[in-house]
Amino acid sequence: MLLDPRAPRFAAAITTAVLAVALITGSTLLLTVQAVIFAVTAANPRFGLYGLLYRAVVAPRIAAPTEFEPAAPVRFAQLVGLVFVVVAAIGFLAGVPALGLAATGAALAAAFLNAAFDLCLGCVGYLALRRLAGRPMAARVPAGLS
Repeated sequence: MLLDPRAPRFAAAITTAVLAVALITGSTLLLTVQAVIFAVTAANPRFGLYGLLYRAVVAPRIAAPTEFEPAAPVRFAQLVGLVFVVVAAIGFLAGVPALGLAATGAALAAAFLNAAFDLCLGCVGYLALRRLAGRPMAARVPAGLS
């Protein structure tokens, strides 16, 4: 499965906003909602809430993508995000706000890097693991080759 790489970046922008509010408020509700969104998107990026929003609202208004990216690195990145927000929620619920703040802050930093600079840390990690395993894959594929 190949994805328009602008969709995960759009999702990262929304995630950045959600996690910023969660960091400021310590809201376990927001972290739980974001965890569900991460889990659904990790299972299938086409069904993630932010991806659906991108395809319904943004994609029809912009030019077709010139390149695509494989879904596997995005799915891995969503799993990493899921782990961080679950740890954050557990930290806040267990009365260890430092853990909640640190995990939320780490997830927020990763989402911001993706949204602002198109640097997906989870994707980079996935591609590095593939290289280490001797099974490298391309990060992006030109639209004509997809």
